[in-house]
Amino acid sequence: MNSRTLLTATALVTTTQLASLTSAAPTASKPLKIVLVGDSTVSNYPAKRPERGWGQFIEERFKYGTAKVINLAAEGRSTKTFISEGRWKKALGKRPDYILIQFGHNDSHTPDKPESTNAATDYKAFLRRYIDDSRAIGATPILVTPMVRRTFNEWGTLTDNLQPYATAMQEVGREKYTPVIDLHNSSRILVEKLGPTESATLANRKGDVAHFNEKGARAMADLVMKELPVREPELKEYLETP
Repeated sequence: MNSRTLLTATALVTTTQLASLTSAAPTASKPLKIVLVGDSTVSNYPAKRPERGWGQFIEERFKYGTAKVINLAAEGRSTKTFISEGRWKKALGKRPDYILIQFGHNDSHTPDKPESTNAATDYKAFLRRYIDDSRAIGATPILVTPMVRRTFNEWGTLTDNLQPYATAMQEVGREKYTPVIDLHNSSRILVEKLGPTESATLANRKGDVAHFNEKGARAMADLVMKELPVREPELKEYLETP
């Protein structure tokens, strides 16, 4: 391009357009901030421990530099205790663009446990609060149903006591027009396909039917990330091509 052509092209850009381009540039280059909240099946673990949560393997699925994932999920927490312990307030304080929310495992504990909730009542109420609080700070909430526990009966059939919580979350999602990643369903399909013996290779230790080693956590991350751009199409452009 010669100097005359350059001057002509420059003249076509008005002062208003230049201001717009200047203000837009930092926003375009700023990575998305994604916060994860949930329980032990989501959380980060130090290298010396055998457990892994699917949240540890999410950021790598985004194009380099386009997203920062902050994993605040914590072992043993439910929709109730994550709030009562101040963890939810901390999550909101990060001012994320998106919040992925997975609870159910500890909510399903027996009623005498402080973390337990009823799938039909307070579990739903807490989920509504997560959604409303997220939107109040300008974040987009995305619900993730709890994956199945890998428990089989003597005939090799998967038993599922978390379905009421997965169903309740789906119902709240429809009620509140909130995207829901149905990890419960996709993990059930996977675990049933693998069967009792092969699905045990996903465990962090022998006999643990709830937690994961890296292989298992990555399998759950695969399921989450496969469905994420379907439920939230705006994120598709940020993701690496599978």
